[in-house]
Amino acid sequence: MTAEPVSLPDRQPTLRVVPMPADANQFGDIFGGWVMAQVDIAGGVMAMRRSRGRVATVAVNSFVFKQPVLIGDQVSFYAEITRIGRTSITVAVEVYAQRNPTDVICVKVTEASLTYVATGPDRRPREVPPQ
Repeated sequence: MTAEPVSLPDRQPTLRVVPMPADANQFGDIFGGWVMAQVDIAGGVMAMRRSRGRVATVAVNSFVFKQPVLIGDQVSFYAEITRIGRTSITVAVEVYAQRNPTDVICVKVTEASLTYVATGPDRRPREVPPQ
C-alpha cells in the first residue's frame, strides 16, 4: 500500500495528535478504532462550535481507511461542515499523516463523514441555532 505524497490542506487542523505505542497492534500499525475515536473528536469539535453547545454522534455515514497510521506519525484532522439540518450537523473529516521527520512525507490516511445531533442539557435534540 504505497501512497502518493500529498500536501496538508491550506487551513488549520481541527485536531493534531501523535499516536503512541499503546495505540498500536503487534505490527506497529495504529488501531483503526483509535483513528475512529480521533475522527469523532475532530468532527464533534466542529459540530459543537456550530451548534454552540453539546452534540451527540448519531451516524457514521462513511469511513474509509486509505493508508495505515504508524507509531510516531504526526496525524492532522481537518473537519468541515457539509450539511446543517434542523437539529443535525454533518461533518466531513480528512486525516493526514506526516512521517519520516528527517525528510517529511505526508499521506492522506482516512476520510469520513459523521452526523451529530445538537442536544440540550436534558440530552434531547434541540434546534441548531441560526448562524
